[in-house]
Amino acid sequence: MGTTPQGPEQLIQLDEVATALRLLHDEMSAAEPLERALCRVTAGAVAAVPDARHASVTLLDDGQLSTAAATAGDITELEHVQYVVGRGPCVLAATTRRVVRAVAGSGPAPWPEFAEAAHGAGLRAALSVPLVVAADDEPMWGSLNLYSGDETAFDPFDESLMGVFTVAASAAICNARRWQRSLRQVEQLEFALVSRADIEQAKGVLMALHGCSADEAFLLLAHESQVRNTKLREVARELLTSLRRR
Repeated sequence: MGTTPQGPEQLIQLDEVATALRLLHDEMSAAEPLERALCRVTAGAVAAVPDARHASVTLLDDGQLSTAAATAGDITELEHVQYVVGRGPCVLAATTRRVVRAVAGSGPAPWPEFAEAAHGAGLRAALSVPLVVAADDEPMWGSLNLYSGDETAFDPFDESLMGVFTVAASAAICNARRWQRSLRQVEQLEFALVSRADIEQAKGVLMALHGCSADEAFLLLAHESQVRNTKLREVARELLTSLRRR
């Protein structure tokens, strides 16, 4: 006994669901991405601390440090130097989860690579505050970093103030991760529905051409897929495309 083929009404329903998913996908794609949200956080931190010239967010993900957002390209380069040598204020704050204040003055520096790069960018002080991002599986660590051209910049009050901005940064990262996860799920479902519709239409074509059952039509598609080492949905789409061209 053959499988009941999808009729025109079922195919229309599949198409309507796929269209609805595409609209949802477009709306979710227009949502604020992580980089933009963190740029707002870093800009707000610079505006809130009088001595701050630049700010950035460092994230420690799967053992790798990276700059998720920065108010200037020089800051990204300055932090890259720290990541390469494995030391510096943002590295220490992200890995040990404690507040770090660093001065790139004229005297001996504990992190010479950071001091040299900071001098090249016209910066003399840094303040890195630990950042903890709650997650469904395990937390993500990082730091919120401030940079200034004044060696005397940043005091305990600034450290407390940065605690408020780390909360905002953490919320932005959590929301962006949930949004990205939901977007991937919508994309996968949309792809599955479109593929199903193509396969059902191709089965209908083969049934009409060869006078076979739905099961036999599916076996024809599956055999072609195996012989050509091509996914079933691609075989179905090629069949439909060739018929449209004719």
